[in-house]
Amino acid sequence: MQMERKNVWKTYSEEQLKAADVFGKEYMYFLDHGKTERECVDLTVNMIEKEGYVELQKAVKEGKTLKAGDKVYAVCMNKAVVMFKIGQKPMTEGMNILGAHIDSPRLDVKQNPLYEDNGVAYLDTHYYGGVKKYQWVTLPLAIHGVIVKKDGTIVEVNIGEEDDDPVFFISDLLIHLSAEQLEKKAAKVIEGEALDLIIGNVPSTKEEDKEEKEAVKKNILNILKETYDIEEEDFLSAELEIVPAGKAREAGFDRGLILAYGHDDRVCAYPSLKAILEVGDVERTACCILVDKEEIGSVGATGMQSRFFENSVAEVMNLVGEYSELNVRRCLAASNMLSSDVSAAYDPSYASAFEKKNSAFLGQGMVFNKFTGARGKSGSNDANPEYMAHIRNILGEEGVCFQTAELGKVDVGGGGTIAYILALYGMNVIDSGIAVMSMHAPWEAISKADLYETKRGYVAFLEKACL
Repeated sequence: MQMERKNVWKTYSEEQLKAADVFGKEYMYFLDHGKTERECVDLTVNMIEKEGYVELQKAVKEGKTLKAGDKVYAVCMNKAVVMFKIGQKPMTEGMNILGAHIDSPRLDVKQNPLYEDNGVAYLDTHYYGGVKKYQWVTLPLAIHGVIVKKDGTIVEVNIGEEDDDPVFFISDLLIHLSAEQLEKKAAKVIEGEALDLIIGNVPSTKEEDKEEKEAVKKNILNILKETYDIEEEDFLSAELEIVPAGKAREAGFDRGLILAYGHDDRVCAYPSLKAILEVGDVERTACCILVDKEEIGSVGATGMQSRFFENSVAEVMNLVGEYSELNVRRCLAASNMLSSDVSAAYDPSYASAFEKKNSAFLGQGMVFNKFTGARGKSGSNDANPEYMAHIRNILGEEGVCFQTAELGKVDVGGGGTIAYILALYGMNVIDSGIAVMSMHAPWEAISKADLYETKRGYVAFLEKACL
């Protein structure tokens, strides 16, 4: 039988069209209120606790025994979260796991950031993850994050999202004086050290500040003191992220696309979260993990390379009465996983970067990347064909539209996500996710149909994967 790529929109009934639209709007709310890892974790915890999930550490302290149908979660440093729904079968027979990341490319505020230069106040920044630096200038930007004072008081910051909030920006050189700049390569048009955020230009008018040499900076410090009760020194223990200001928007006359900041990878995180909330009783324990630091190599305490996930599995197995070090290893080795991250949507404007037969397309369903890595598959997790066949069968039974892809032409580049890390346990794992246009740009685009199909696929996986 000849293989056919289906346009998802053409397969939908009126009911499905409505469901995809509703799910898209729910996701847009998640994006608007989850522009940082901490915000995503807060949203997630609020959602799952309403559905009966209990904090794992609380269950441990109470000496609770977990049984089939019970639901627990754990949080790591407010930037990663894992959820478990206990299944009918012993955990040593494996889990069905959905994994995605909730960090996105952005700018971070440095520890000693505040300065004034010729009557303009700035915050010095450091870009996070892979960005085209020139894309971040002249945009309205918002500041999200926390400032922790010496006494441990946490001050939450979210400026630039409300209609009456001020926004911030990074300047660019005017076209009239840009002849030299325009001769530079794109990587050098805007240098990293030029990505300084403009935050004010009004000098302090307080009597005690009359002789102040940096009166604009002083005024900013006065505002920060009055608004947040913080001092300049408190930037030393702050975690402030600079992100595009503004809400996710429907795009196109037909409203079939969503344009937003942070699709990579909240567009996989949200359907993963919704899938584990949607499934009923499961045979194999269902797990969803949302992690930090993927954009910089999944490192650190909150990244996938940490022991947070493994430790949480051990704690859960202890509460179901199955714990031993050997049993934890058996559980992980016998598990099935979808490592969910975005894939590059084929863009006709840049067709030369893609190999069309093996590209992901907007509106053709969830994406599977059997082959990951770059060029000669460096950094690859190459999922085995038996597992791919098993996944195909599950999705076929549920009528879920999917496609397979690689990230661009072989010699052009490539990529992958957390699959190679989980593969170290010996489990079945494959990269999956959603096609994104303009990936890693301040504003990215996805199809509502792909989003909805992916959620459907994740539900089917949690319910039926059993290899």
